[in-house]
Amino acid sequence: MSYGTDTVCIHGQGKREDVDATGAISFPIYQTAAYAHPGVGQSTGYDYNRVQNPTRKELERIVTDLEHGADTVAFASGMAAISAFMELFQPGDHIVATDDLYGGVIRQFRLVNEKNGMRFTYVDTADLAAVEEAIQENTRLIYVETPTNPMMQITDIRAVSKIAKKHRCLLAVDNTFLTPYFQNPLDLGADVVLHSATKYLEGHNDTLGGFLVTKSGEIADKIREMIKTTGAVLAPFDAWLILRGIKTLGVRMEKHQENALTIAGWLEKQPKVKDVFYAGLEGHPGHGIAAGQCSGYGGMLTFHVDSQETAHHILQSLRLVQFAESLGGTESLMTYPFTQTHADVPDEKRRANGIDETTLRMSVGLENVEDLIEDLKQAMA
Repeated sequence: MSYGTDTVCIHGQGKREDVDATGAISFPIYQTAAYAHPGVGQSTGYDYNRVQNPTRKELERIVTDLEHGADTVAFASGMAAISAFMELFQPGDHIVATDDLYGGVIRQFRLVNEKNGMRFTYVDTADLAAVEEAIQENTRLIYVETPTNPMMQITDIRAVSKIAKKHRCLLAVDNTFLTPYFQNPLDLGADVVLHSATKYLEGHNDTLGGFLVTKSGEIADKIREMIKTTGAVLAPFDAWLILRGIKTLGVRMEKHQENALTIAGWLEKQPKVKDVFYAGLEGHPGHGIAAGQCSGYGGMLTFHVDSQETAHHILQSLRLVQFAESLGGTESLMTYPFTQTHADVPDEKRRANGIDETTLRMSVGLENVEDLIEDLKQAMA
């Protein structure tokens, strides 16, 4: 029997592993570094926490089912997941990447992977001709964010997957913003899905985590060998927090989206707001593609105001919405990408992508939407 997504968030598609005889409804936290062996050459299936842990394994089962994958590997953070994934590539390999990426990923590529001999070409992956043109003989990966962070550009995953397959390279999609509740990139042709579980999957702004999900057993084996070697595993208690957070993913994402759509529509009517970027708006250039590959538009939006002074005034005047860098939690947060999430991106590149002193990114939370609008209204006064 195949369950709906809301049910999978709570139970997964199959039965959880029978590692507890108490009948506990909440999966136990196995807070241990090592496991005793029954005898020489014998194992319970668990040997050392860097390799296996029952709590982490249960979380990986749920995420695998949600993303319709074959395996998931859980990491200590989203950046730890990306770092391990990039170790699958070699010096001399070429990667085509979305130009409007989260600044931490650009920093990873520039400071670590370029130093190790990889080469990157950044393009607007919504422009399929630009993606095709960027492919080289040594291209091994197309790396996509959709929606992008922070400018909310939409990439046609199916179309880019065809390009990747044509040129025999992998397609990786960061699905942090929409989560498997609204988007399943593996079903659209991606080879690997990445998540910062710190965000919507955990959903309460209280821990870090990251995932790599794939349908390929070969890729999964390589990733597991890498995490065993480098050790950036998700701790048992953090795994339990994310496992608990995912149980309410469906109801949270619906409310995030409902609030975001209302606020985006309100922002469009404000005299101090110049542009609103939210794929749920019919005027968004990627709206049609998003509607065809997603079941929702999420809770993230970005907007430009009329001046740097207005942006600073809003950030300093907010009372309910909090001025902070993260996203995807129950609380609404406002971020200033120019000096926060994208501070390490070269200024010329930031501005080319539309990120300047007037850019504000909002993670719309679960508060009463009228309260949020009142807070924004007084901050803009």
